[in-house]
Amino acid sequence: MTRRTEWPGGSAEPGHGHESADGPAYGPAVGAADGYGSEPGADSTPRSGGRRRGEGGAGFGEGAGRRARSGTTGSGSPSSSRAESGEPRDPVEQARNICLRLLTGTPRTRKQLADALRKREIPDEAAEEVLSRFEDVGLIDDTAFAGAWVESRHHGRGLARRALVRELRTKGVDSAVIDDAVGRLDAEQEEETARELVARKLRSTRGLDRDKRLRRLAGMLARKGYGEGMALRVVRQALEEEGEDTEGLDEPF
Repeated sequence: MTRRTEWPGGSAEPGHGHESADGPAYGPAVGAADGYGSEPGADSTPRSGGRRRGEGGAGFGEGAGRRARSGTTGSGSPSSSRAESGEPRDPVEQARNICLRLLTGTPRTRKQLADALRKREIPDEAAEEVLSRFEDVGLIDDTAFAGAWVESRHHGRGLARRALVRELRTKGVDSAVIDDAVGRLDAEQEEETARELVARKLRSTRGLDRDKRLRRLAGMLARKGYGEGMALRVVRQALEEEGEDTEGLDEPF
């Protein structure tokens, strides 16, 4: 018998049906917990066959139809109840599960998690208990988050201190923690990164007039959080190295 996940002859497409063995490990467990799996003793007769119609009375007909419409199994218990889905009733346990899911694969700040719990209508007392516990064991660490964010966004995207401060504020990091993390970038390092950004962009502006090149390059730096004075200085030096006349470029752009 051909396995469904092999999609023989193109009759079934990838992405349909159950996950293969290479798929997410939680797939089958989630399906069973949510009441989507087969129940012991369930009728496995294909629904497309008409030969069973009328045989055995209500075995696959009217009685089964009533059960399907009422949303109950043969035992009369709701098929998608909270108990079957595995969803905890305790708000502390709910908060814990939500936070663990959100922290899987990526760090989050305390405020990000608190906002998520509030959106899910978790009581404040339960949310505070879980968030404090997660901080105690190191699952929430805004200081480490801010340091890693600055390192990644500066070296990966070339963002200046001003832009980094703005991003960390939106994530709810405390001002003192932000100042400490961003303070690790000194002015020298920031200007060196600005020069690298301009050098990469310079070639694409060749053929444009000088003022347009200035606006494009300086505008790129401004969007990444660099101050006007530094941006103008770095762009002017880059244009001079190409032999461009930079007289009069000291004015703000």
